[in-house]
Amino acid sequence: MKVFKFLLSFIITIALTVALSIRIGSIPPLGNFLDPFHGFWQNALNEDDSILQTVTLEGLQAPVTIKYDSLMIPHIFAEHEEDLYMVQGYVTAANRLWQMEFVTHVAAGRVSEIVGERALSFDRLQRRKGLGTGAEEALKAWEQDSVTRRVINAYARGVNAYIQTLDYASLPVEYKLLDYTPEPWTPLKSVLLLKYLSNDLTYGDVDLENTNTLQLLGQERFDFLFPTYLPDYDPVIPKGTPWNFKPIAIDSPQVGFINQALLPGESPLRSNPDNGSNNWAVAGSKTRSGKPILANDPHLGLNLPSIWYLVQLHGPGVNVFGATVPGAPNVIIGFNDSIAWGMTNARRDVTDWYKIDFANSENTEYRFDKINLKTQKRVEEIRVRDEEVFYDTVVYTHHGPVVYDEHFPADTVNNNHRGFALKWVAHETSMEGLTFYKLNRAKNYKDYQQALKHYVCPAQNFAFASAHGDIAMWVQGKFPVKWNGQGKFMLDGSRADHEWQAYIPFDQNVHVVNPGRGYVSSANQVPVDSAYPYYVYDDTYEHYRNRRINNRLSQMRNITPKDMMSLQNDNYNLKASEILPLMLDSLDLAQFNESQQKAYERLRKWNYQNNAGQLSPVFFNLWWEKFMALLWDEFDQGEVRLRRPDSEVTVHVMRQFPNDPFIDNQKTTAVESLTDLIRESFAQAIHESDDWEESHEEELNWGNFKATHVDHLLKLNSFSRANIQTGGGSGIVNATKSDHGPSWRMIVEMGSPVKAWGVYPGGQSGNPGSPFYDNMIERWSEGQYFDMWLLQSESDKPEKMMSTQRLFPSN
Repeated sequence: MKVFKFLLSFIITIALTVALSIRIGSIPPLGNFLDPFHGFWQNALNEDDSILQTVTLEGLQAPVTIKYDSLMIPHIFAEHEEDLYMVQGYVTAANRLWQMEFVTHVAAGRVSEIVGERALSFDRLQRRKGLGTGAEEALKAWEQDSVTRRVINAYARGVNAYIQTLDYASLPVEYKLLDYTPEPWTPLKSVLLLKYLSNDLTYGDVDLENTNTLQLLGQERFDFLFPTYLPDYDPVIPKGTPWNFKPIAIDSPQVGFINQALLPGESPLRSNPDNGSNNWAVAGSKTRSGKPILANDPHLGLNLPSIWYLVQLHGPGVNVFGATVPGAPNVIIGFNDSIAWGMTNARRDVTDWYKIDFANSENTEYRFDKINLKTQKRVEEIRVRDEEVFYDTVVYTHHGPVVYDEHFPADTVNNNHRGFALKWVAHETSMEGLTFYKLNRAKNYKDYQQALKHYVCPAQNFAFASAHGDIAMWVQGKFPVKWNGQGKFMLDGSRADHEWQAYIPFDQNVHVVNPGRGYVSSANQVPVDSAYPYYVYDDTYEHYRNRRINNRLSQMRNITPKDMMSLQNDNYNLKASEILPLMLDSLDLAQFNESQQKAYERLRKWNYQNNAGQLSPVFFNLWWEKFMALLWDEFDQGEVRLRRPDSEVTVHVMRQFPNDPFIDNQKTTAVESLTDLIRESFAQAIHESDDWEESHEEELNWGNFKATHVDHLLKLNSFSRANIQTGGGSGIVNATKSDHGPSWRMIVEMGSPVKAWGVYPGGQSGNPGSPFYDNMIERWSEGQYFDMWLLQSESDKPEKMMSTQRLFPSN
């Protein structure tokens, strides 16, 4: 049945593409594409994902065994380390080749090679950000280290061994659809993939918007509306944690930002502020089993093929299970017999923008510290499908690449962005691959600590639990030592005192081990209280998920893995619980129409659960959206980009400063009160909900309104899953939004043996015609899990295994 539905929907997609001349990259030669023996039919009919029982691989030193369980997760057993990683590369490519190669094209700014000129602006930005040059420098370090060199080259050999087996019939369907073929895999591609995580999690800031907003408001009002700490904040590391070290001292300038108004224009593109995660570990003193339990669910874009690929690696000195990034060796989030670890984005300002004062029109020199320094220029050769090669000259300063200048973007007005250089920790040489290699083999807290020393970017909150009973949290990355406010606003690239002067030493990074409260947790909130001696800042610190998690963990006793699953799927809307009573009390019931009366009654009875079948979350979400637009209308000035206050600040202002001057709607002549805005926004929200019901066939409830969907990377409907019924939302522990949310849920109990459960919104196969392409989505949406098996040997748990594959050396 799945094959029939796939064929039907896919044929419709192709028919419409051809009939309407909709270009998906380039229309492939239809003769080959529709050939029943070699074309897309071969992908659709491969329902069993038939695995060859024996494979010969050139370069293997000894036979390797792969056990596939009922989810098609490979459990790889190898006698030699290089064989282990070679086969990891081979089996990952066998299931995810198109995905892993396409993402490297995205990261490297090479999408134009596939889809043509429409991706040129995107590719130029990717090149100008300097991610590729950062990966090239990192690769040099990886190649100099004997461990990472051995691992990354073995992995590449495995990928290429699989590529060499392909003919047109066996190509992943996306290659046929876009009419191109895979190229040889290189170690640089694997490094680039890990560097691209920095792009997703740390790139961009609101430096430009902050600078404009500061000019408009002044320092006092800016600090009021954009505080680092709110009264009820709950940091990653418990408040009051002592810091027994001597911090690095740096000089602070008298003026901390460029003293000029910025012209209107487009702000630098940034990573998705929703990219975050939850993780926590509870000590045995709080669990029923007496053993620590660790939980992790990274929140990322919901895509097919899935972001993660699960694998077990069993070889010399290692037996580890977990989630991998397709295209990179080792397990990224997972567990072994001794430890488990999970990661959340440790939000910190590690990207700063510098205004460059060029000394001439050719941009060959720029002013710095009263002298002129020479720039370096790198000519980026961008191949464009069916077009001539495009050459883009990127100017480099000692700060970093000049991303925005008079040549880019194309719609720059009056050279508004001439000379915006990016300084970014992701440009630094790094060895994240060595971190994961060591984590995979770690036996205790000391091993975990030593592994983290190599980790640079993107900064992460590394939660830890061990079979010895330890729990810990390290906020790990390479963090510049900054003076107060440095990088919050645009910096002056001509001033030496605006430079990064030092980096925080590893042992002074924020961390805690075995805290007295019996748990550690993080959910992208502010990492530490104001007693920490270094300046800490980011513009997107989370304020609700973390407090809900900590509140629940503080109350829980005799915790079981099932309790942790329930907490990961918790739909409680803390923000609504804190502000909705005030909003409801402000309404004038005598003025209600029938729809408003019904909405009001539902909201009064609401239990603050954002469950899929409930209607109240729809009303609250619309109401809050309309209210924010009315309240902060001053920040919606099209001629100048400004930063609008966040929800948590809005709640704080409403509760503590209800007569603040910003309450007035500047778009009307009357002077509005907070009550006026609450009533007007309520009327707008209910009117919009009525319109939604009239224009949709589905019942109006939170699941249908939110319409969670998991799209194929090419946004092809026939390869995607639409309108998945699930609860959650922004600021909720179950952070599932329309196209973003928990990309992998994992629970690990550190007993003997270790027990683990997991699920993600997709499947192991990248083939849309496979039953393993999206087979976990239903359980994921329902908050259910699968058992995850860490086999001790090839013969372990035969009843849980689906098939066996043996790989042999070629001689």
